[in-house]
Order: sequence, then structure tokens, then C-alpha cells
Amino acid sequence: MNIHLMLCCNMLTPPIFEHITQAIAQNGYCIIDNALPANTAQALHQHMSNIPAKDFKGMGVGRANELHVDQTYRSDTSLWLDGIHTAEQNYLQWMEQLRLAINQRLFLGLFTYEAHFAHYAPQSFYKRHTDAFQGLSNRKLTTVYYLNPNWATDDGGELAMYADEKSSNAFQTVAPQMNRLVVFLSESFPHEVLPAHKDRYSIAGWFKLGKH
Repeated sequence: MNIHLMLCCNMLTPPIFEHITQAIAQNGYCIIDNALPANTAQALHQHMSNIPAKDFKGMGVGRANELHVDQTYRSDTSLWLDGIHTAEQNYLQWMEQLRLAINQRLFLGLFTYEAHFAHYAPQSFYKRHTDAFQGLSNRKLTTVYYLNPNWATDDGGELAMYADEKSSNAFQTVAPQMNRLVVFLSESFPHEVLPAHKDRYSIAGWFKLGKH
């Protein structure tokens, strides 16, 4: 794939942000384990575990006036991060540092970040989709952060990533292991969430080009 991103090499960037920006510049995506400090990851997991199930709501599909809930297309439930809890604040602050590092080195013009907790009950899924339509969305960069300790291969729930709309086979299948982070260009990679065999949790987020 052709990705035209400029690298600025005179900025001091923490190693993990350096790794992420380099991978995005070269490949358009990055998969990194042990992404956040262990205490931050554990606090997020504990916080998420204490959220009542009733607070998670079904997510819609489509755009604007055509937005609707379609459980044949996606069956996850979600809760937006509001930044009130300390664990959420720390996560959002980490993402803000990543936003600044990416803008410094890749000049993407990322302006805001939004994110929600995502819960996939057993056998829940999200069929193949793209997070942004070419030229029609201000979502530029997608993040998926996993909160599933002791996740085994047989538990399923992988993120399947495709090189483009025409690809029939995934080029990456990512298990939702605890403290694993996936970052990718929102317009470039169709993807899907395969059914899991037990509860699967993550934080899905988007760096955007504007306020809305």
C-alpha cells in the first residue's frame, strides 16, 4: 500500500511512541504488547470490571440520520469514556501524549481523541467494516486497546485486519490479550471482530481531525 507520511526526525519522543510512529509511517498500522505501564493497565481493568452491565449500550451502524442498531451486523455493547475516573484520565492522558508525538513526527493534524469501552459477550461479533469512509469522515487513526487477562488461543475474539476492500483473507489476526494496543489508519484497513467464547473487553478509540 502507498502511504505518504513525512517523518520529522528532530523531535525527542519516548521509545514506545517512536515505535508506533515509525510503524504507522512504514506500514500504516502498529501492534504492540505491554503498551501501557502495568499499573495503568491494571487500574483500567479493575475500573472496567466495576462498571455495571446495564451501563453498556448497543452501538449503532450507519451515518447521521441513517444510524441504527443492527445486531446482525454488530452485537457488542459500549460505554463512552468521560474522563471522570482516575483510570480513564490516565488512559486519555497517555493517548494525548501519543497524539502529540504522532503530530510532531507524521504531521497528521490529529485534533481530538474519543474512546469507549467495548464489551463482546460470548458469541458477539462485529462484521467487516471500515472506521472511516474515504473523504467523508474526520476519523484518521483508530486505536484498539485490550483488557483481557489470561486470554487463550481457543478463546477466539480476534481482530481480523484486511489490506483493502478487495482482500478476502486477513493479513493480520490479532488476539485481544491484556495490555495489547493496535493502532491503524482508519481509512486504510477494513477489519472485523470474530466471535469470542467468553466475555471480551477493549477500549476502541479514534484520533480525529476536527472537534466533531
